[in-house]
Amino acid sequence: MTITDPDTYVRGVPYDELARLRRAGPVVRVDDFWAVLGHAEVRRVLRDPAVFSSQLGGTQIRDAADLAYVRRMMLNMDPPEHGRLRGLLTKAFTPRAVAKLTSQIERWARDLVSAVAGDGECDFAAVAADLPLITLAGVFGVPEQDRRLMYDWSNRVIGYQDAEYAVSSTVSVSEVSDLARAALAVRPSPGPDGSMPDPRTRAGMPDLYAYANALGEYKRSHPGDDVMSNLMRHVGDDGGRVSLAEFENLFWLFSVAGNETLRNGLPGGMLALLSHPAEYRRLLADRSLLPSAVEEMLRWWTPVMHFRRTAVSDVRLSDVDIRAGDKVVVWFSSANRDPAVFPSPDTFDVGRTPNDHLTFGHGPHFCLGAHLARVQMRAMFSAVLDLLGPVSLAGDPVRLRSNFQNGLKSLPIRWSG
Repeated sequence: MTITDPDTYVRGVPYDELARLRRAGPVVRVDDFWAVLGHAEVRRVLRDPAVFSSQLGGTQIRDAADLAYVRRMMLNMDPPEHGRLRGLLTKAFTPRAVAKLTSQIERWARDLVSAVAGDGECDFAAVAADLPLITLAGVFGVPEQDRRLMYDWSNRVIGYQDAEYAVSSTVSVSEVSDLARAALAVRPSPGPDGSMPDPRTRAGMPDLYAYANALGEYKRSHPGDDVMSNLMRHVGDDGGRVSLAEFENLFWLFSVAGNETLRNGLPGGMLALLSHPAEYRRLLADRSLLPSAVEEMLRWWTPVMHFRRTAVSDVRLSDVDIRAGDKVVVWFSSANRDPAVFPSPDTFDVGRTPNDHLTFGHGPHFCLGAHLARVQMRAMFSAVLDLLGPVSLAGDPVRLRSNFQNGLKSLPIRWSG
């Protein structure tokens, strides 16, 4: 078994193997990279971009086919470029825009759960997948009929290791806006061998970029009251604005990273509760535990399992000498179960405090969407507790084949209330 083999994760995250490696040392050699497994060491790497770069080699374990392309994304930037773009984006998330989204999210979550409440059962992964899509559509001001495009795009990017997701195409031309029809006209099709172009290159996602370009143009000339309209009309202190190319890459990042992480975190949190019925009953009886329960779900499930950095210069980390140019991969799934930080780390405890998990990262790249992700999780589980009551598994969960996203493709549940 190897922690990098996608087939391993079809059965589950190899926590025993991660723990075995971590006991050998918080920084160990795996394949062609240094795996950083300890909580303190992961924090050290993430807060020091001058030594551990996102930009040099990108943030994926495997080397990018088009490094120049991935370096243009905020996720793969170092200071000062990263700080400039992040600062503009932070200003676009105005208190008014966030407050509006928060109240809408609570209503959307309730609507999604109430739509299935009378059925007695559902695939929770499918129900949960709609909430981040609706929320992202609200952030971008995307027409409602176009939001499933983001579902397909994130499937293709995250599912490149899973044949079922790699060709995702659930939207028809007749259902979408004129903006989207032009994008769908350039949607790639599987080749003779059934494979799709690499979704981690610009050429592999022409439909996403065509849509993002058209949407950015539209937002600049017809701003609404959504976050991205705020961004496109904002002028920085230096007179700079967000370019259309930057908007395209932000759209990619939000549509994929902002969607997929929560889409897996929601059913992952539900599976954690279903696997620990006493904790579910405890939460049902005491709703004041919901905020801490959400934090424990985020720790326990950890949707994004790792990120890569590249050493800029020779450095010593823990007792290991790392050379300039070495791949350094921080493993969140391990750090979030480090017994030095979490007593009884393999115990799921909805009341766990403190809970210093690293699910949203740390340092300059700390997740911009962390607040909205927490709002969505609290809203969804509040609706489940209120409208469904006790739930149980109605079939076997189906896991995503991926060594990067801890994902669930299906989670059948049933209830009687």
